[in-house]
Amino acid sequence: MITDKEILVLYYSQHGATRQMAQLIARGVEQVAGVRARLRTVPKISSVCEATEPAIPDSGAPYAELFDLEECIGLALGSPTRFGNMTASMKYFWDGTAGLWMKHALVGKPAALFTSSSSMHGGQESTLLSMMLPLLHHGMLITGIPYSEPELASTLSGGTPYGASHVAGLTSDLAISDTEKKLCMALGRRLAITALKLAA
Repeated sequence: MITDKEILVLYYSQHGATRQMAQLIARGVEQVAGVRARLRTVPKISSVCEATEPAIPDSGAPYAELFDLEECIGLALGSPTRFGNMTASMKYFWDGTAGLWMKHALVGKPAALFTSSSSMHGGQESTLLSMMLPLLHHGMLITGIPYSEPELASTLSGGTPYGASHVAGLTSDLAISDTEKKLCMALGRRLAITALKLAA
């Protein structure tokens, strides 16, 4: 039985916007025949020694395991912006991937990025760039959003050539705009098409 190849959509979300973006990117991925999305998240980390998160999330996507990265033909990676950088939870996950690096398990796989910030100039692009760094060390190939997507040139909210983005507002209550939705789905489609070509 032939099964679809999978794209890992890995994210951390605190207020829900990054999770919604992940779901939109997954929809874009699944618009490409022969590919399906595998949604995964990472747990919140704590400043105290005791574990504070359940072993299995109460809701939403399961926590990512290293084999998720190995099994998938591409990766969409998302994190909210924290002072122009990815969240500590996402950084902590990537700090634990040295075993995959030693095996060259991710070399040659394509990756795309997405983020959400509270303000228009809240560090979206630097966050996307910060998430590229561990992926480049793993030998992954970064794909962004080209200006052939018309929304990229006309957006008044989120959207960058480095990846999809969303402006959530200072109280995280702004809905994802139609433009942001289109760019998320376009990024998912582009990643899936690229991953299939490289896997072949």
